[in-house]
Amino acid sequence: MTSNSPPRRVLVLAHTGRPQVHDVARECVQTLTAHGIGVRLLADEAADLGLDDSDVLVETTRADDRPGEGCELALVIGGDGTILRAVELTHETSTPLLGVNLGHVGFLAEAEQEDVASTIAAIVARDYTAEDRLSLDVCVMVGKEVLFSTFALNEASVEKAARERMLEVVVEVDGRPLSRWGCDGVVCATPTGSTAYNFSAGGPVVWPEVEALLMVPLSAHALFARPMVVAPTSVLAVEVLSNTEGSGVLWCDGRRTVDLPPGARIEVRRGARPVRLVRLHHAPFTDRLVAKFDLPVEGWRGAAERRRRDNGDHDA
Repeated sequence: MTSNSPPRRVLVLAHTGRPQVHDVARECVQTLTAHGIGVRLLADEAADLGLDDSDVLVETTRADDRPGEGCELALVIGGDGTILRAVELTHETSTPLLGVNLGHVGFLAEAEQEDVASTIAAIVARDYTAEDRLSLDVCVMVGKEVLFSTFALNEASVEKAARERMLEVVVEVDGRPLSRWGCDGVVCATPTGSTAYNFSAGGPVVWPEVEALLMVPLSAHALFARPMVVAPTSVLAVEVLSNTEGSGVLWCDGRRTVDLPPGARIEVRRGARPVRLVRLHHAPFTDRLVAKFDLPVEGWRGAAERRRRDNGDHDA
């Protein structure tokens, strides 16, 4: 960094409700500041971590004060839920997110707990890249009135509000009706979200490099009720029929929600602002699937394996 370069700053966001996160977060903050990189924390998280009155100098801010502004990246310590909260906090500033998984599957995270030292070293050396992930813009209308608008990284799901009542909907693609379903709901997902709710609902796994939108019905009572993959330029719509007995609810990334009265229309399209995820490695997405879902691949002898064997590496 030259004397004319602006000071470096990293936003650290942590799931402080998990005791095991505390030591990892404090280690990250201490190491970054020791390398002359400024650290910004949410004020309540700094207090939870005991860093608000410690010898480590940190900057504190509030969640509604654009915490990612001026930060080269956000280091997120927790699970996928923590990363989705970080997306919410940084979406307006397009701050790249680097996740360290201390949760369960941690599909959105780039590093595991044992990788903390190498992760911090990569940040210090700026040895990382950021990739754009397709997001969703979501709008709820009743008549001509916009009731709610938001975004999602993983999915926007329209669901029945009461367990005993089925939701009656008509789904639409690009302004044309596709089918009417009595169902538990409809999931509209991105490729990033294809391994989340969409996956649990029986939808396809879509590689993140593929630009597409997904629509998956939930327990639909209909002859045609298959998962669909459409163009990224398409507009998906779900209309809650006005004569339906059940009401609905919209969930975006499992975090932002709004009640859907009969007659509500939900439109989902490609987001105007992508979400940026930091990558430290360039491993194929296939390897990530195998690792995260612990898929059985014993006995595989692919082309790379055969080449090593042909070159005399018989122990491979």
